[in-house]
Amino acid sequence: MNKIARPIVWVLGFAIALVAIYTAAFGIIDEIYQRSITVAVSVILSIFATPLAGLYQSDKKHIKAGQWAVDFILIFLMALSILWFSSVYDELESGLYSFLPIDIAVGCGGLIVVIEMTRRCFGTPLAFFAVLTIVYALFGADLPWIFAHGGYDLESVMRTVWYSFDGVFGFIVIIVISLIFIFIIFGTVLEATGAGATLLKISVSLTGAMRGGPAHAAIAASGFFGTISGAVTANVVGTGVFTIPMIKARGFKSSFAGGVEAAASSGGQFMPPVMGAVAFVMADFTGIPYLIIITAALMPALFYYGSLFIAVWVEAGRLGITAIPKEEREVLTRDDWIKSLMFIVPVLVIIGVLATGRSPAAAGLWAAIAGMVMGFINPVVRKRPQIFIDAIAKGGQQCAQIMVAVAAIGIIVGIMNLTGLGIRFSNMVLAFAGTNLFFALVLMAMASLVLGMGLPTIPAYVIIIIIMGGAIEKLGVPKMLVHLFVVYFGVLSAITPPVAIAAYAAAPIAQSNPLHTAFQALRLSFVGFIIPFVLIYNPSLSLVYEFEVVAFISVVFRLSLAIWLMTTALGGVDRDKLSIYSRVLRMVLGITVLLSFVAVQIIGVLASLALLFIEARIAKKKITSDTVVSA
Repeated sequence: MNKIARPIVWVLGFAIALVAIYTAAFGIIDEIYQRSITVAVSVILSIFATPLAGLYQSDKKHIKAGQWAVDFILIFLMALSILWFSSVYDELESGLYSFLPIDIAVGCGGLIVVIEMTRRCFGTPLAFFAVLTIVYALFGADLPWIFAHGGYDLESVMRTVWYSFDGVFGFIVIIVISLIFIFIIFGTVLEATGAGATLLKISVSLTGAMRGGPAHAAIAASGFFGTISGAVTANVVGTGVFTIPMIKARGFKSSFAGGVEAAASSGGQFMPPVMGAVAFVMADFTGIPYLIIITAALMPALFYYGSLFIAVWVEAGRLGITAIPKEEREVLTRDDWIKSLMFIVPVLVIIGVLATGRSPAAAGLWAAIAGMVMGFINPVVRKRPQIFIDAIAKGGQQCAQIMVAVAAIGIIVGIMNLTGLGIRFSNMVLAFAGTNLFFALVLMAMASLVLGMGLPTIPAYVIIIIIMGGAIEKLGVPKMLVHLFVVYFGVLSAITPPVAIAAYAAAPIAQSNPLHTAFQALRLSFVGFIIPFVLIYNPSLSLVYEFEVVAFISVVFRLSLAIWLMTTALGGVDRDKLSIYSRVLRMVLGITVLLSFVAVQIIGVLASLALLFIEARIAKKKITSDTVVSA
């Protein structure tokens, strides 16, 4: 971003943020114009923030001039297409408007800009998918099997995708404007207060006695900030610059340090109370109260982070890393505990406002205000209170980037609704799976990983649930559990190769190979891919659906045992190094105790406890004999 573009991006970001704050306080100003203008300003901001001259640098003046010319053409097309949409919308609504070639041409120009900016901001996959859906709408009538549709010309496509509220300016846009923007701003405000450094210091102090040390601190800190930020990559970069060097300094490999940060930051997106703001979108989609959603999400999220803690402990044992000596551990002062109020109070405000029955937007607004007020605890903020102005502008810039993805997803959703492909896809899943719930869940998980790659959490969740959600609901699974299942796999796509966007964000900080970092994150998060299945088959884990005390205790015990067995199997260490036979047996038993057959569960639990007892005795004898020999 050059010197000319930077102030433009700042001003546009600040304007978006101000409108978001006003909307959170007083509601939507004008739905028609707020949808279209917000999309337009977001796209234009993204053009200035990611210019061609920055993506494809060249020393040749004529190439630079050409790059800027392309960007200004895109800005002109975006502005023209939005003004055109606004001018004809009332006539379109009346049903008396006759489409002209110029209408189609201007709408196509707008779509080209949205798709190009999606490519720049989020990579080729999402942009390509948007283009593919348009091509499908135009030529899909000649395709075989379930992919064939009735046939649509360019005018029909443009009416749906650009000149209606079913496409680019669809319902997702207004949800993001009214619910999500304020939480993005809240996250940047909290970051500006310096709460992150305090949180990390507290995490390092509390985990200093554990042999994973800074890696465990990174998990705790990233989990907390991840639930607020709403963007995996922002969380990776924001906390990773502190945590990754600390993890490496303790003796862990670079790729492992990056993998810890990527896995922990990703998990924050399904950690209550905020869940990266996806909880509020879920509440809007399902009609289920927010407090019920975060209650249901709590235990699975705790198990995910518990598995990360164990995985780090196992890796530390494998490398021979011990706990930080007591005299070298971080000592917390009274000042640190006072500073902790900078992140504790805003989170309590969110919960408190929601508990009174106020809207999520109001909770986000009051949390942002509380964050700013509590920020003055930090002397740095007291000296430079204008830091919050820049934080608000930064939040607006992040809002704009999210809106670009939402606009592209609007294209996909519009085409899905126009052609009926989403319904046919759900029916296809059911046809393949028959009455086999497990097979249907596997298909849904695979589709979620593919569809969510490279996307922020909220857009990933929306597109996956629109395409896939109906299929599993028809098999009798409670709606909220289906949505949580989708959120998990949409989030875990951020660490799943080949895209693995969280790992690619962590790798430069760790100075490691991105693919190696992704595989480390994948190994650390292995249990995370199993937890959603456990939740579906054991609804008591949600604390909400079909809750029974005995069933809850059973699944908690079995899942805890399975996590220990599988994590130690993958790491190759328990009290001592494990043989290949023990590792394979542990993995098999870990899966066995989670199966839905009670008799198999009992056999698996007894066999697992016996194995752990025998190997613990053997390890103890070995340690004793080694001590005697050395003496």
